[in-house]
Amino acid sequence: MITPTNLSQLQDRLKPSDRMPLVFLGHGSPMNAIEDTEYSRTWTELGRTLPRPQAILVVSAHWMTRGTTLVDVSEMPKTIHDFYGFPDALFAQQYPAHGAPELARDVVSLLASHHAEEDDTWGLDHGAWTVLKFLYPDADVPVFQVSIDMTRGLDYQLEIGRKLSELRDRGVLILGSGNVVHNLGAVQWGKNRKPHDFAQEFDTLFADKLEDRDFAALADRNGLGTLLRMAHPTVDHYLPALTVSGAADDGDDLTFMTDTIDLASISMRSFVFHAR
Repeated sequence: MITPTNLSQLQDRLKPSDRMPLVFLGHGSPMNAIEDTEYSRTWTELGRTLPRPQAILVVSAHWMTRGTTLVDVSEMPKTIHDFYGFPDALFAQQYPAHGAPELARDVVSLLASHHAEEDDTWGLDHGAWTVLKFLYPDADVPVFQVSIDMTRGLDYQLEIGRKLSELRDRGVLILGSGNVVHNLGAVQWGKNRKPHDFAQEFDTLFADKLEDRDFAALADRNGLGTLLRMAHPTVDHYLPALTVSGAADDGDDLTFMTDTIDLASISMRSFVFHAR
């Protein structure tokens, strides 16, 4: 729960707004940032329909921490090219958005119970900027990232989302970036590869539970069992979807996008929660 002091800080910092949507994007390959794909076209179209936020808070699969939740408080988050073996054109990409240092420090306070700390060394990793460049191509909305603590259980990210949900009424767009299924070891290269059975099964299970608002089932590692381990040998790409889910409520409608399996084992499923 947000304390009165912290809520007052947010009210002073940000204007009240209609309740902002929640967005989770399956970001897939960094090449989507420079290629004309089904996914990049969908992100562009989504950007045209989203309200203009006062700030964007990103939870990306690519900022992993241990024992703490870090919040980027930098004035100008750097564009991080956290990959290798890709064309020079991808490394030349920049997303020169401003940060939101004061708001980010408020978020540190909001997440004090989740061991939040300030950080000014990260920036925007490719889970963030490769999709933001399509949603808000002018890079004219302040943006900052919040890390995922890999030492915690799945339900921890639901809790983080619940803590952050109050930001929705202050013009903050919460954006999660990862993949509903992400098993790089099972990737099959080339177009039109048939999805692995486990990838299709987990993707369908996730969508069904999300539609039912059974978020507890999505955070039940034992209940998900072997299927989760096959879909996610590591859960870093799964956790941002739980953060976004945790910030949703009964007054939200759910829309799915790009519900395909790429390269046989990468779900590109994306979804938006938006207030009725």
